[in-house]
Amino acid sequence: MTTLKNVHFLKGCEASVLLDAAEEGDAEKDASSNFSLRGYDVVDDVKSAIEKSCPGVVSCADILALAARDAVRLTGGSSWKVETGRRDGRISLSKEADENLPSSNFNIAQLKQNFAFKGLTKKDLVVLSGAHTIGVTSCFVINDRLYNFTGRSDTDPALDPTFASELKKKCKPGGGGPVLELDQGSSTVSDAHFYKAVRQNRGLLTSDAALLNDPLTRAYVKRQSTSPVKATFGKDFGKSMVKMGGIGVLTGNEGEIRKRCAFVN
Repeated sequence: MTTLKNVHFLKGCEASVLLDAAEEGDAEKDASSNFSLRGYDVVDDVKSAIEKSCPGVVSCADILALAARDAVRLTGGSSWKVETGRRDGRISLSKEADENLPSSNFNIAQLKQNFAFKGLTKKDLVVLSGAHTIGVTSCFVINDRLYNFTGRSDTDPALDPTFASELKKKCKPGGGGPVLELDQGSSTVSDAHFYKAVRQNRGLLTSDAALLNDPLTRAYVKRQSTSPVKATFGKDFGKSMVKMGGIGVLTGNEGEIRKRCAFVN
């Protein structure tokens, strides 16, 4: 399962996730936590077009930051100002991604610790989790939640029973089944519907349900699931994306501006 936050979260906003492996299977994009990440070809096309117009000026890291903003805007969400001038990193390791990216199985304590390590607050955590308003995941990711939550062939009791039955019709034991919308019924629109699903115990991931297990994150979920205040999510999301987009930025003589996003110069 991969969302917008995975793109910038590990080393920071320096495009290491775009690099191909020096050795087979050893890049961030090969990590299990980035298994569902897509769109590399789109970034490559953008980079190629920019290089023709102004070679060696716009980094892949800036392209990612701008593309994240534009993807949200094009799916009905809000916009925000993106500062540019980032440079690209030269190192990408799958082991680091698997060890450091927040897992879809994390509980609230693990999520808070993981985000705090990057200088992100509990509000950033619950806001950036709203990135699950768009995108998909696989049956494999939620298999244990449906069929073996505590190792006793049980289902997560935090999951709405009716929703769990619906998911079991799609997802077979062992993880086989179709691609699943992260925000069931609203996965192509950037809105606050995700929080309504979480409040109804219909958040797809364990980490979604975990947002109800902290007073601050639970209160935010409740507010955003109530229609009169939905507009605040877009503004909050932009602020948290700007904050995350400033993590680990390379500038000046650090890193490089790649000619092709999948390869170091």
